[in-house]
Amino acid sequence: MTSTEFYELPVSQPLSEAYAQQSDQRLSELFHSGHPSSEEAWRNRAQYLDRSVSKRTSASEIAGVLRAYNSRYGMTSEVAANIDALGEGAHVVVGGQQAGLWTGPLLVIHKAVSVLSTAKHASSVLGRTVVPVFWIAGEDHDWDEANHVMAVTDQGLRKLSIARPDGPRTAVSRTPVSPETWVAAIEELSASLPGSEFKEALLDKLRSISASSSTLSESFAYLIMTLFGSEGLVLMDSDDKQLRALEAPMFCRILSEQEPLSVAYSTASAKLNELGYRAQAAYTPGCANLFLFRPENDEFGMKDERVLLYKREDGSGFTDRKGESSWSREQLLGLAETKPEQLSNNVLTRPIMQDYVLPVLAAVLGPGEIAYWAQLGGAFRYFGMEMPILAPRMSFTLVEGTIAKHMLKYELTFDDVVARFEEKKQAWLTAQDRYDIAAKFGHAKDQFEQLYTPLVALAAEVQAGLEKLGQTNMSKIIEQISYLESKTADAFRKSHEASLRHWERIGLAIWPAGKPQERALNMTAYWNRYGLDWLKRLLELPYDPNGGHRVLYL
Repeated sequence: MTSTEFYELPVSQPLSEAYAQQSDQRLSELFHSGHPSSEEAWRNRAQYLDRSVSKRTSASEIAGVLRAYNSRYGMTSEVAANIDALGEGAHVVVGGQQAGLWTGPLLVIHKAVSVLSTAKHASSVLGRTVVPVFWIAGEDHDWDEANHVMAVTDQGLRKLSIARPDGPRTAVSRTPVSPETWVAAIEELSASLPGSEFKEALLDKLRSISASSSTLSESFAYLIMTLFGSEGLVLMDSDDKQLRALEAPMFCRILSEQEPLSVAYSTASAKLNELGYRAQAAYTPGCANLFLFRPENDEFGMKDERVLLYKREDGSGFTDRKGESSWSREQLLGLAETKPEQLSNNVLTRPIMQDYVLPVLAAVLGPGEIAYWAQLGGAFRYFGMEMPILAPRMSFTLVEGTIAKHMLKYELTFDDVVARFEEKKQAWLTAQDRYDIAAKFGHAKDQFEQLYTPLVALAAEVQAGLEKLGQTNMSKIIEQISYLESKTADAFRKSHEASLRHWERIGLAIWPAGKPQERALNMTAYWNRYGLDWLKRLLELPYDPNGGHRVLYL
């Protein structure tokens, strides 16, 4: 086996696949800044950003906000230098993800690696500094998505999670995590990790970070800085109060110009349907595509609950989904100007806000994100903006040495594990059966039925009522033969228990729970076994503008 190989994962999002592979030229009208494989696209986007400085937040102001934020999480000299460059007019490559427990699934690490790799590529093409930025979606409130990791244990996959404290559903960045909760979570993680030369250092790092973190978002920021600070990855939290202050003018525009935005979103959704694709982010007529953190004086007393806003049918303002609370446009505009931290974007407005506060050369996106960005071209144009280049996120599967050896032993390719694992396992098990258990027991049952059926018929001739008894008796005897067959098969499988554990480990390591590794497993398993050498290997891989999938053998 080579140390790395390309593999085409099953298509999860046809629109994104068509964009990444440039297989449908009709999509160029939706993604109008070009593909990252084109050097001309990079140069054109850079020239546009140089011309449109006045349409964005000032570089010095956003740099000041980022400097203040990153300094809270152990800002490295490399990150500080990149923030300085941004303040002096450098462009950025940006990607983001919801804050997750211990960084969440591996795809978060892949996103950060992709941001860094894309920024280096853009810098090489343009001959100027390009700053990598990781946007932590701390404003999101889906706690059940952020609060857990999956660990591979001797008993299989195990979910490690932390419970949400009592209170309203609010942003992850505003949801407190107690010191006791952190301690319990790390102890549970410790119990799931096998002993290694790196284990205690990893756990000590997590304990140190947890002692300084009152939320998942803070822990996430510390960890990303630990992993990527030396690479100069700049962090920002979408729920950062100082950042919100810079976003106020765009919040005012989004609130004031709802109708043309609605037309832009609905037109894009219709266009996607016309091209034969499904809209990823369902456009809901009347939805304002903004959230409100309920003010302190809200009549329901749910301070900081994050509620999605809808336009009132009579045009008098906005309401929540159930119509229980209402706010006039003037009230919300007042909040946007004086307390912008009480407003929050959704998936259809966050990209617009991102381009307002940052000079974005490219956005690094996963398949689902590319699909919903296809709905945003009209909204960008309405605000006098051009959509940035969309760079597909690269992805990886890490194959540990012992797993690779097991695959060699059982003559399994990576494709076998992904596409036909159970079939291959059963075929292997059948091949080990020198007793031909299933066939011999099947033959015995057939012979028994052939011998016993005439006897049942004979009994029925003697007395009609005996036929049912005979059929029942025959069924019970066949059932007993089947019982002995299952016990024999179990004993046979037990004799191959060690090998079957190898098979189970292969499946859990590469395609856990029927999913790509990056969507199920957490990076702590690899840190525990390899230190951070595996991450260094990922960072050394060349940039792929198509966002391909690589299998990396450790």
